[in-house]
Amino acid sequence: MTARVLAVANQKGGVGKTTTAINLGAALAAMERRVLLVDCDPQGNASRGLGVEADTPHLYQVLVGEVAMGQVVRESGFPFLDLVPAARDLVGIEVEFVELEGWEKRLARALDEVRDRYDAILLDCPPSLGHLTVSALSAADGVLVPLQCEYFALEGISALVSTVRRIQTGVNPRLRIAGILLTMYDDRTNLSKDVAQEIRRHFSRQVFETVVPRNVRLAEAPSYGRPILAYDIKSRGAEAYLALARELLERAA
Repeated sequence: MTARVLAVANQKGGVGKTTTAINLGAALAAMERRVLLVDCDPQGNASRGLGVEADTPHLYQVLVGEVAMGQVVRESGFPFLDLVPAARDLVGIEVEFVELEGWEKRLARALDEVRDRYDAILLDCPPSLGHLTVSALSAADGVLVPLQCEYFALEGISALVSTVRRIQTGVNPRLRIAGILLTMYDDRTNLSKDVAQEIRRHFSRQVFETVVPRNVRLAEAPSYGRPILAYDIKSRGAEAYLALARELLERAA
C-alpha cells in the first residue's frame, strides 16, 4: 500500500498551515500510521517545530537532483513520524525552476521513491502559489486547506481553488480538495461563530466538522520543538488534532 499524499496549503499566511501539518502528522502517528512530513517552505518552520535544524542535505538538494529523497529523511523523535527538512536554500527553487522543463513533477518523482514506506505523506506548503506550492499540488492526491476564523478568511481562497483546477487539468488529474479546516476558532466571540457559519454555507461538506480552537498550549509547542501531543496531550489543541486525524481517516475509508 502506498501513502496518500496531502498538501497543506493556503497562500494566505498565518492561518495555521504549519501547525496543522505538524500536529495532524503527529496525531496520525499516534494512531500508528506511518507518516512523512515534508517541509516545502524555505522558512523551515515545520522542521524547527519538530526540533530539527536543517543542515545539508535537505529538500533543496532533492529537488535539484543532488540526492535521493530517502537520503534526507530524518526521524522526528515522535514515534511513526519522519521528516524531510527544509532550509533557506529552498527559496532558490523559485528562480531555478522558471525555465526548467518538467519542474512541476520533480517532487512527485522524488516522493515515489518513499511512498511505499508510509501510510500518509503531508506536504507543508509556503504561503504563496509559487513553484514550491505548485510542485506540492502536482505531487498530492488531495489538498487540505486551513482557514482562519476571521473575515478575510475567504479572501484569496478562490485563487487556490483556481490553481487546483488548473493543476487537475494540466498536470495532476487525481488532485482533489480533501477538506477545509477552520482554525483559530474562539467560541467566546460572535465573529468566529459568524465566519464559521459563512464558510460552511459556502463550502458545505468540504469543511471538516473538527474545528481547531485558539489555544495557548498549541502556540507554545513549536518553541519547544515538539508537536502538541508530546507537549500537552490534554490540551484542547491536542484534542482537536486527534479528532481531525480520526475524521480524515473516516473520510478516506
